[in-house]
Amino acid sequence: MTVLRAGIVGLGVMGRNHLRVLKDLDGVELTGVYDPSLSGTNNLPGLRVHTSLTSLLESNLDYCVVASPTAFHLDIGLQLAERGIHALIEKPLAADVASAEKLVTAFSTRGLIGGVGHIERFNPAIQAMRSKISDGLLGNVYQILTRRQGPYPARITDVGVVKDLATHDIDLAMWVTQSSYTSISARTAMRSGRPHEDMVIAVGTMENGVIVGHIVNWMSPFKERTSTVIGDNGALVADTLTGDLTYYANGRLNSTWDQVSVFRGVSEGDITRFALRKVEPLLTEHISFRDAILARSTKGIVCLSDGVSAVRVAEQMLSQA
Repeated sequence: MTVLRAGIVGLGVMGRNHLRVLKDLDGVELTGVYDPSLSGTNNLPGLRVHTSLTSLLESNLDYCVVASPTAFHLDIGLQLAERGIHALIEKPLAADVASAEKLVTAFSTRGLIGGVGHIERFNPAIQAMRSKISDGLLGNVYQILTRRQGPYPARITDVGVVKDLATHDIDLAMWVTQSSYTSISARTAMRSGRPHEDMVIAVGTMENGVIVGHIVNWMSPFKERTSTVIGDNGALVADTLTGDLTYYANGRLNSTWDQVSVFRGVSEGDITRFALRKVEPLLTEHISFRDAILARSTKGIVCLSDGVSAVRVAEQMLSQA
């Protein structure tokens, strides 16, 4: 296998997770990292800590992971493209649609592979959900409901909950339904004293008629990551914290207990929790991106244009709110 030389820009919480995975990824040599907070130090044994972004970009990289704050994605991404370096950029792709579109142009005109770190697509529960919907398990899909909430992560300061967290669910809904939003409306709240929204409830409609609901916040003392898809034949519920996928089938038996049947819509059927091969989503994402570079194809990754779509819907959420 060809060995690709990789680097990382930004070593916050997510950057260090990328580092952990890349250090042991077959076919990849992690050659160096850059984070201005680490300038002049070398607390990563066996790995070169560059003192400038230019130094890292001049180290003969094949590709680079951008895990810096969102505000810097455009500038770093453009520098990578100018030097012919493929890039996996953490979500959201950029701070706004105009910046995200500039990144698409910069990479596509140079024939470079650009990916976005919408990691939920690589969760075993979501991948199995997409496969089973494609196989017709649910029949026609009617509705998608997502709940993504938990305590505020102190490391996020440059965007609100819509662009940081809701973009996960926006991309997930488009990928699972293989459709785009035709409308989205939302209500946001700022309850913590920070300059960005920390709560949002959004509802939308997809081109194929599926209706969508998203509940996202940083104000919950418990963590929840669930996605429910309802269709003709029942419902699929994915828990991306545990990687579990459960199928609730519509019942095929008529109920003779009138007091129960009156209060239930479709009847309850069998419940199945699927046995899935659970691989860490970040590892699956990196394997897919490595293979995309080698194949010179964006198949199997979240491409930059998908990242633009997620940012566009997020901005529509905020403008509607």
